[in-house]
This record gives sequence, C-alpha cells and structure tokens, in this order.
Amino acid sequence: MPPISLSTTFAQPSPGVNKGYEYSRTGNPTRNQYEANVAALEGGKYGLAFASGSASTATILAMYGPGDHVITVDDVYGGTNRYFNKVSSIASGLTFTFVDLSKEGELEKAWTDKTKLVWIETPTNPTLKVIDIQRAAKVAHERGALLVVDNTFLSPYFQQPLQLGADIVVHSVTKYINGHSDVVGGVVITSNEEVHKKLRFLQNALGAVPSPFDSFLVMRGIKTLHVRMREHEKNALAVAQFLEKHPKVETVRYPGLPSHPQHELAKKQQSGFGGMVTFWLKGGLKESRLFLENLHIFACAESLGGVESLAEHPAIMTHASVAPEERQKLGIHDNMCRLSVGIEDIQDLIGDLTLALNAVQ
Repeated sequence: MPPISLSTTFAQPSPGVNKGYEYSRTGNPTRNQYEANVAALEGGKYGLAFASGSASTATILAMYGPGDHVITVDDVYGGTNRYFNKVSSIASGLTFTFVDLSKEGELEKAWTDKTKLVWIETPTNPTLKVIDIQRAAKVAHERGALLVVDNTFLSPYFQQPLQLGADIVVHSVTKYINGHSDVVGGVVITSNEEVHKKLRFLQNALGAVPSPFDSFLVMRGIKTLHVRMREHEKNALAVAQFLEKHPKVETVRYPGLPSHPQHELAKKQQSGFGGMVTFWLKGGLKESRLFLENLHIFACAESLGGVESLAEHPAIMTHASVAPEERQKLGIHDNMCRLSVGIEDIQDLIGDLTLALNAVQ
C-alpha cells in the first residue's frame, strides 16, 4: 500500500535545490503517485489531481480568456452549467453555447471564429445522451480547438476518450473512481505536453489540490474499480429492464437498452454501459416525491458512483441551478428520477423499487 506523506514542506540541501519536492501544494509524493495512477487508467501521459471535480473544471477554463468561446452539451451537469454561466462568463469573459451534440451537425452550426474548446459529457447528466467522441474530436481538431470529455459516468474501465481523439479527460473522482462516497475530488488527464504544462502551472497557482489522505483513499478505491464497475453494470441493466416493463413508468433511458436512441454508438465507443439509469414516472412532482420517499435501500441523495444505491430528483436536486425553462427544454421534468445503481444484491434492489412504485398512486 502506498505511504501517506503528510509533510507540507520538504528540507532542501541548498537554497533553491530540492530532492524532487519543496512544498506540498506544488507536489507531494502521495498525490504524485495518485496522478500517475489515474493517467495510466486513461492511457494518458499526464494526470493532475484536484480537490473536486468542480476545481478541475475551473482550472481547465482558466487556460482561456475574454472573448474565447466554448461549445458544450445542452444538458451538461448542473454544477458545470452553473460554473460556465454564472462564474466563468462573468469573471473571465468567456462565452458559451449549449447545444444537443447527440445530433449530427449541431457542433458545426454552433462554431464561431472564437471557438477554442468543446466540452462534452458522454453519457450526459442526467438524460444519458451518448455523444460521438471521435466525430467531436475530428470537428474540433480541424478547426484548431481542443476537446474535453467528462468521463465521470463510465470511468476509464468502460470508456477511454483519449484513445478516441479527446485532448483532455476530466473526472469527478468523488464518483466511480473512488467509489465509496468518502472523498470529494477531481482529476484531469492528457497526453498533450503543452496542455499539461499550462494545467500544472495553474494547479500550483490556484492551489485547489487534494490532501495526501484523500489521494491515498482514491488509490485504495481504484484497486476494486474493475470489480465494482462490472457489478454496477449488471445491476443497472436488470433495473432498467425491470423499469421498462413497469406500468407506472413512462420512459427509461439506459445506454445498454436497445430502446436507447444512441445504443449502437454506445456499443461502438464504450466497453460497457455503466451504472446510471434515468427514468420518467407517469405523473409529476407528487408521484416522484412518493417514489423517492418510499425507497429504503436506495438512499435519496445527491452524487453517484458509490457502492451504495442512490436515487435523486434532478429538477430539485442536482440540476436546480439550471433555469426552469431550460430544464423543460432538456426533458428534466418533475417526473424524472435518476438512479445510481449500486452493487447490492439485485433482488433486494428490485424489491425496493417495487415497494416504492407501489406507493405511487
């Protein structure tokens, strides 16, 4: 097991001469091992660790300045949407266009001569749209821009965007990579040396780095990533199939179902379908509340990707910062529920969902 180096400063044999470390914001043995670990998982050359997924996002955006334009997917994670619209656009003068990048040609239509970055999630949060990474990379690179892929929902075990042409991969390690709901963190991986140098400078300058203990905990979680992801997927597929047949469920969205609009694309660019299931109940907010209040094994909570099963209401919880009219356009309605299917016994999970759905009138 890797040791935890708690030192914040390191003795130097001579002024300005160090043995690889000088100050833990700049570099720490435990964090550096963690960064090398996640880079290897994604097949990348360089890994950079941050105190949260949001800090990862902010550091990437700090590479750009006033007038630069970013194209992103329309139903991007609510926290990312908030940072783009309410922080970066004001503090840094960046402009953003939100479009449905699952539709061919939409990326090109949104392009301007100021576009410097394309930011996608695939699958997206929470509607689970699948975006063609290779195609997005081709469009971005032909026009001199970089492609960022948020790979949080699938983890490196089920998808490796760098191998599909992405320049930067970002994760909230709070989710599947750590997998135990006891660390908040983020990572950025790239094989682009110039991008790495810029991000390494910003990581040190902005200082939003994880503690050595958090770095240790994430490496501990990574040791079971492959085992956990297989169980998440197996359970999620069973849950999705159950919900798809239930009379009180209007629609189910899971990339592993043939009914998913981008099922064939998911099979092509992913090696698995993950543990996230989104569905729409027949009804509205009242029915959603009844369902969520009557779950016992699924905890009603934000976040995802832990060994335990979670259920949430995106319109009220994770995507509350998205304007109501935008939520309606995106299909984030009051009858939408999002499940992070854990690794418990599948019969227990199906039984829990059955009882909660029985409570919905």
